[in-house]
Amino acid sequence: MAVHETGAARSYGMISELYADFAAGAFEADPLGRSMIDVLAKSVAASGGGPVLDAGCGPGHVTAYLRGSGVEAFGVDLSEGLVELARTRHGGIRFEVGDIGALEVEGGSLAGVVSNYSIIHSPPERLAVIMAEFARVLAPEGYLMVAFQSHEDPGAGVETFDHQVAMAYRYGVDHVLAEAAAVGLVEQARLVMAPGLDARRGFSQAHLLLRKAGASL
Repeated sequence: MAVHETGAARSYGMISELYADFAAGAFEADPLGRSMIDVLAKSVAASGGGPVLDAGCGPGHVTAYLRGSGVEAFGVDLSEGLVELARTRHGGIRFEVGDIGALEVEGGSLAGVVSNYSIIHSPPERLAVIMAEFARVLAPEGYLMVAFQSHEDPGAGVETFDHQVAMAYRYGVDHVLAEAAAVGLVEQARLVMAPGLDARRGFSQAHLLLRKAGASL
């Protein structure tokens, strides 16, 4: 993993309670963002079900939301502090400390992966590694939903921005899709939220639904 990612994990751990309250509130106030997670949950169920990983789960609010939707979800995050808090707040759900680019998960064993803004602290050279790892753990025809700060122009490159916790990256949609396609993850749908919905920075927010090759498209 990148040194920067380790530093970000430590920073989140130092403000775990504050961040957890903020993140849960923001998620609750974001029906559009939740809608793509709902689509993944329904798609997994329609395909026969199976375990779903919340990759970069943070304090576990998305994992708990998936469980409430009937999904067999568990979470992994690099921050020990956030994982401890997730276990406290969401008893009965499995949370583990781990690197989303080197998961301790059997290959081809997951029906789905949710990466809800968990790639934003990963530098560009790590994105290919992470996408390859998501593809490895997904079963054939498994689903991935990845959300991240983006650009109005899908062909835009990668830029850093002043995240309050640690330096972060926003990616062009085409850049992420290219890395995904290289490892057999095929776009199914996209939701790009207008910049005006981000009151602080005015960034577009991209939510991509992908499926591992082998599906009937």
